[in-house]
Amino acid sequence: MILGIDVGGTHTDAVLIDHFTVLKKAKVLTNEQNLLTSLLAVTNELVDESAIHQLERVVLSTTISTNAIVQNKVDRVGMLIVSGPGLPPSLYEVSQDTYFLSGYINHRGMEIAGIDRKEAARMRDRFRSDGIRHVGIVGKFSTRNPCQETELREIVCDQLRHVSLGHRMSGHLNFPRRIATTYLNESIWDIYQRFVQQVLHFVHERGINVPIYILKADGGTFEISQSMEFPVQTILSGPAASIMGILTTTGCLSDAIALDIGGTTTDIAVFADGVPLFESFGVTIEGHKTLIRGLKTRSIGVGGDSVVRLQNEQISIGPQREGTAAAFGGPFPTPTDAMIVLEMTDIGDPSKAAAALLPIAEALHCPVGEAARKIFQETCRIIACHVRDFVEEINNQPVYTIHEMLDGKKLAPRLLYVVGGPAGALAPELGRLLECEPHIPVHAEVANAIGAALARTTAEMTLLADTERRTLTIGEEGIQTAIPQRFTMEDVIRVGKEKLREKVLNMGAKEEDLAIEVVEAQQFNMVREYYTTGKNIRIKVQIKPGCIADLVKGEALCH
Repeated sequence: MILGIDVGGTHTDAVLIDHFTVLKKAKVLTNEQNLLTSLLAVTNELVDESAIHQLERVVLSTTISTNAIVQNKVDRVGMLIVSGPGLPPSLYEVSQDTYFLSGYINHRGMEIAGIDRKEAARMRDRFRSDGIRHVGIVGKFSTRNPCQETELREIVCDQLRHVSLGHRMSGHLNFPRRIATTYLNESIWDIYQRFVQQVLHFVHERGINVPIYILKADGGTFEISQSMEFPVQTILSGPAASIMGILTTTGCLSDAIALDIGGTTTDIAVFADGVPLFESFGVTIEGHKTLIRGLKTRSIGVGGDSVVRLQNEQISIGPQREGTAAAFGGPFPTPTDAMIVLEMTDIGDPSKAAAALLPIAEALHCPVGEAARKIFQETCRIIACHVRDFVEEINNQPVYTIHEMLDGKKLAPRLLYVVGGPAGALAPELGRLLECEPHIPVHAEVANAIGAALARTTAEMTLLADTERRTLTIGEEGIQTAIPQRFTMEDVIRVGKEKLREKVLNMGAKEEDLAIEVVEAQQFNMVREYYTTGKNIRIKVQIKPGCIADLVKGEALCH
């Protein structure tokens, strides 16, 4: 059995799955001040003592990291950047506490200028006096030799809460994105540690003794203890869960639009030939372009509990959410209240919903029912406009899926999948506006929890071989080892697959889920005085995101 849990900003959902059949499902309100109570409440509805002993794993998805960044509830981070020669340092500033130090590793991983240890010590003292307890350290070519990042950590780490190193975040050379990724990782480190501690406390309280996983932005999982060092990997975990949930419950094989309509936001995704799209360079969040591999999504501030207001006699919806719908005692009218008045759903108190819409109806000089209809239609219109813009944006760029780049592909979705609480009410009208056939997948109200439960463990690894210097570097792992001068591309690929296999098995993957593929392979001759002196070989290997082994493309989850 697998227990899947999605910790959302409004609700915590959970499913109990056995042999790809949903046995039970549950939904409770999320207590952001004490997540433990929500986790215990939702699992108490699903799992008794006998079922606990039959569990094989528990997988969670969460919005904790994303919400902290979006709401700017992050810790202050001191950034130490070793940029060397090139572009002006000002282009690399990621926060007010960004500082540039001397030192330089060149593009081949050779140390050209060493670290000034006295300069680094002065920065350590400055952080202490400024009350900064989190630090990120990034060198331009640290993925090819991490020695200076490691040396700086040893100098400044005294009395700090934690230090994030750029070479551990990604093996990519993109320096600005690696800086942003390192900064975000450190800024949410404390918040994420508290979340994990509550999860571990929940596991202990329920007597669960199986592997615990967290869903990443790429729709894959990793073991919770390893996630503590890389919390930035869990940004956009919630939207990834909804995509994986739709993937596992529909068996989609064509171009399609996928919407997860929640209380606060609507997450938009697109499928190409039934396969989710992928961010080719890394996800972007709150203007920070990162190197975090992730599924391609867009979140907009329109949901069932978005605040409805009148502005210049025009209906305005969101992006604020100030609690639940008025029908549940909330302070403002919402699209949910409009749907209740229109009898599209039978939840909440209809009289409270109607009372909340009355001032808007009076201002529009129409009955409450007509005002509700206008709010409902405006909600659908806003979502549809964002979907069209998203599809158009994708069609103006190369299309990348979780498996490959589709050269010349132009998306023409004719199917619309809608999940989330308001799915039943909104799907028909959204289908009409988008000229798509609407579908509400089975278990749509807990699709995120299903997606988390059935996702496979994923990872990637970048290897750089310099046969002249006889070194092999794996940046993300902080590994640099000696190789023979005759090392070939085939040798690097073989080592890459071996190391990645070892890594993901330690992350909790099962042997049958190891779909390893080479996604990049480059080789250049190094020439000195007209003679080839060696080769520079770079490869990237990954575990393809997707569902665990027994659920294949075109096969949907059992009811």
